[in-house]
Amino acid sequence: MAPRVFARRGRRTAGPPDGGAFCVGRFGILGAMFVLTINQRDSRAAGDRVDALLRALRHLPAAVPFQRSVGDEAIGVVADAGTAVDATLAVLRLRRWNVGLGIGGLDGPLPEEIRHAQGPGPGHARRAVDRARRMGDRVPLAVEGAEPQLASEAEAVLRLLGQIVASRTEAEWAVLDLMTPGVRGQQKPVATELGITAQAVSKAVLRSQWNEEWACRPAAARLLDLAAVPGAPGRDR
Repeated sequence: MAPRVFARRGRRTAGPPDGGAFCVGRFGILGAMFVLTINQRDSRAAGDRVDALLRALRHLPAAVPFQRSVGDEAIGVVADAGTAVDATLAVLRLRRWNVGLGIGGLDGPLPEEIRHAQGPGPGHARRAVDRARRMGDRVPLAVEGAEPQLASEAEAVLRLLGQIVASRTEAEWAVLDLMTPGVRGQQKPVATELGITAQAVSKAVLRSQWNEEWACRPAAARLLDLAAVPGAPGRDR
């Protein structure tokens, strides 16, 4: 079963310190966005899986849709930190991809084809995925941006979440893919649909740390938002 995508409404992308919105400036540089560069770890053994990856990400709102860049690599650009978290965890769930998350501007206007994207954001994403590729058995995720300490803190939280997501069994995902975050009283309907007991559903939710994951997602998004703001509080802590 394909992962469910929970869209966010009303979130504002990180703006400059005075609270204004980012825009295309006089020199055509677009304000901070989140660029994900993703390449496959096991293409020799499993074959090219980029098309399947793109199907898993196609419902996420993107400033530049996720698309193949070259070979077994895909790149997409999102404007919202929460969506960046969603995309990152959706990819790590699949356990076959290196993920580089770059925080930074793009040369405007936004390109239709990702191969034409230029600017600090894509550069940070490239450095991040190169670092993720060298992580061995650790969660293959790295975050880079103009605020290195905040990017590092965001990376640490996302890697913990990625470890939770990537460690789940197919049986646990069968339960979780029918759940909606923040909704009470859904375990019995899920149990009925799967033909198992409500107790089995409860155990799967507890064992998979599903509630903890969803409680921590906003913290990861908050750190990404802070890392997107030049001179954000906390960078020199």
